[in-house]
Amino acid sequence: ASFMISLRTVDNITVMIKLRPGVSPSCQIRVKNVIRSELKIKPGENVTFTFTCSTPEKYFIMEIQKNIDCVLGPCPFGDVHLYPPGLPRLNRTFIWDVKASTKAGLELKFSTPWLRQIEPGETCPDVVSYNINSSIDTATVNIGTFCRNGSVSRIKLLGGVVMSLHLPWDSPLTTSGFSIANRASIKRLCIIESILKGESSITLMSPNYPLGFPEDELMTWQFVIPSNMRASVFFHNYSLSNCERKEERVEYYLPGSLSNPEVFKLSDSQPANIAGSFNLSLQGCDQDAQNPGILRLLFQVVVQHPQVDENVTHLVDLSKEWNMTVTIHFEGWPSRIPLMSEPICLICKNPRTCDRVLTLVSGVVYKISFLCKDLSRLRITAEKGISCVDVRWCQRKIYSLLVPKVITQLPIRLHKFIWKLLAPDLINIEITSPSLKLQQHVPEQRCNTSYSYSIVSATPETELNVGVFCPGGSIEKIQMRNNITISLKTFGKGFLNESNHQDLKMSFVPHIKDECTFTVSPDPKAKVYLQTPNWPYGLPPYVSISWYVIVPSKQVAHLGFSKDRMGIACETGRAYVNIKEETLGAEETVRREDELLPEPRNMYHDFWVNVSNCKPVDKTQLTLQFWVTFADKQIDLGVIIAVVAGAGVLMAIGLTVCCVKKKKKKSQNPMVGVYNPNVNTQMTGKQGLFTKGRKNNESHVYAVIDDAMVYGHLLEESNGSVAPEVDVYRPFDGPIGSLPPSPSPFSFRKDIKRSPNTEEPLPLTDTDHDTYTFAHQKSGQSEDNGDTNEKNNADTSTSLLENKEQDDLVE
Repeated sequence: ASFMISLRTVDNITVMIKLRPGVSPSCQIRVKNVIRSELKIKPGENVTFTFTCSTPEKYFIMEIQKNIDCVLGPCPFGDVHLYPPGLPRLNRTFIWDVKASTKAGLELKFSTPWLRQIEPGETCPDVVSYNINSSIDTATVNIGTFCRNGSVSRIKLLGGVVMSLHLPWDSPLTTSGFSIANRASIKRLCIIESILKGESSITLMSPNYPLGFPEDELMTWQFVIPSNMRASVFFHNYSLSNCERKEERVEYYLPGSLSNPEVFKLSDSQPANIAGSFNLSLQGCDQDAQNPGILRLLFQVVVQHPQVDENVTHLVDLSKEWNMTVTIHFEGWPSRIPLMSEPICLICKNPRTCDRVLTLVSGVVYKISFLCKDLSRLRITAEKGISCVDVRWCQRKIYSLLVPKVITQLPIRLHKFIWKLLAPDLINIEITSPSLKLQQHVPEQRCNTSYSYSIVSATPETELNVGVFCPGGSIEKIQMRNNITISLKTFGKGFLNESNHQDLKMSFVPHIKDECTFTVSPDPKAKVYLQTPNWPYGLPPYVSISWYVIVPSKQVAHLGFSKDRMGIACETGRAYVNIKEETLGAEETVRREDELLPEPRNMYHDFWVNVSNCKPVDKTQLTLQFWVTFADKQIDLGVIIAVVAGAGVLMAIGLTVCCVKKKKKKSQNPMVGVYNPNVNTQMTGKQGLFTKGRKNNESHVYAVIDDAMVYGHLLEESNGSVAPEVDVYRPFDGPIGSLPPSPSPFSFRKDIKRSPNTEEPLPLTDTDHDTYTFAHQKSGQSEDNGDTNEKNNADTSTSLLENKEQDDLVE
């Protein structure tokens, strides 16, 4: 088919047909039997041409440019038409280059359904797009790229404009969709007007986005919104330039405000819950010539109906909390960014300060409200720090790791509560669950509660994922070195009911040798599975983990491993599994990484399981899992018979010994050193104290000297040169008086000798009495006169020494 394009000179239109970039010249243009790859038709020319192929739209594009000079001549204001007619069906771009004075303004007014701004690189659904550039003198600023079906109704520009309309080859569009009008100077780069009806959302960008906004420029967005609707502004992406003078900022003209314009930094939370139409302006600054930086902004305006509970406030009292933050956010935050088209939920801490994400800090009382139709799309993430500053004080304190009621009382579901526990050097952290106990989440024993705890032990160099735990298990206590992060994560709505039963506690304890130690007190009726931390990625090199398993006294534990080998090879050091019962003389079972793990075995006492890692070779990791079950102890009938027989033998032996002792006791006189309480300690020296004379009653004779009695320790020599004689009987060969002798403190020395002519000592005073009664049994004496001997023994007893005399004797 042949095409004829006829251009009038007065229209000042140029048509250019050229090959699409990157396409091979398989198709050509034939003009009067001349083959060419491109064709340019100038104003006043009339050209007839054909294509050498049947599908020229695959190879060629077309540009139709109309130049309009409003400075030297009149401007053709009004609707803009697509001219000339009869163009070939190619991908085409209409360009209107309008030159105007900076003392005047041009207005581009778009017909419905208006326009929607898109980001650079984004394409429109119908592939029809508008690109608008402002032309001031020689400078060109890209106002933006727009699709049809939006809310942008007008754009006012200072100076000239270059307007482009891109149409695909098969587009049925026959009109440009906009008109040009003359306006007075707007004294700024541009004004973009958007009309928002009903609930809607619009995304807009600063000129030249993502490149920099022109230096020291000003532009405005006007939003026309029904007064019964509420609008909120969100800055999603922005950057600031380096200013030498002035300050980059945004200014709002808000309905009902007494302080218009209200000035905000780009980093501030922007106004929300705005009732009706408002203006937003972006002001640049004088930039540093050496390092100007980039000022750019991408933001969103959301229009909603007033919410039913818009005026319902919720008190969040964090005044008594310490080192805690509470963030209310949309579901999926912060990893997921909600789509612009998603219904928006806002959290407001005052009527004008609302955002999709709101963070509350401890020490403050808040009154918050929600602009959201469906509160189930909101979540709460809280974080609390606990650290030990004074070791003497914090080691005596037990901290309850509970979710505060001020959070659970909000109509928002708790997503996660994080405790960050910081311990000083040589101090460790202990986690306990006294009543509920903890269950480790393993494939064979999954948690099915409404919440769980994820515990991570971390240092600046390494991180050890201890595991995921939930209430209702067998782990009473976990002791860990280093700093700890505990994350409580909820599942479903059941946590609100179960939150009242939390019992997790934390304390700071002295240093432990292992990286982590578990204390396990299983339910006797349950099978408990336990596995090494960092599952399934393996223990870090040289890490040691221990489990202390408590076995009830009337039961026996059965211990087994889930595999027969550790499954690693060591590059440096050795990996070990140690098992030992907590009882005297128990043998320790040790296995290396190159040995088979122990077979299932019975444990009759509390026992330890320790796993110590080496530095494994590449692609091998130490992961171990073991299980514990319980059964009642079985007592063998033979054992019972043996115990009963043994008890009978012991009773017989006991009776025999008792009878022998009793018979022996009757045949013996009192032993040496037996205190006689029947002595009269106040009547010393009186005549007639003894019924017999000393020569007849033999009260001065020692009956028995026990080998175990040692009297030498009562005597001390100041120079230690003379040792006392002990347990040696010496017959008395001196004169016998009427009273028993009172031995001198030094009477046992070897160098003291008695003379046969020694005179009988004078009668003793009250304090000179002997403290013990001594007696002997004659070799021929029978049991018949035992009563007489006992009477004589009582008669010959003497009083105790006074305390003072005992002290003198020791000295």
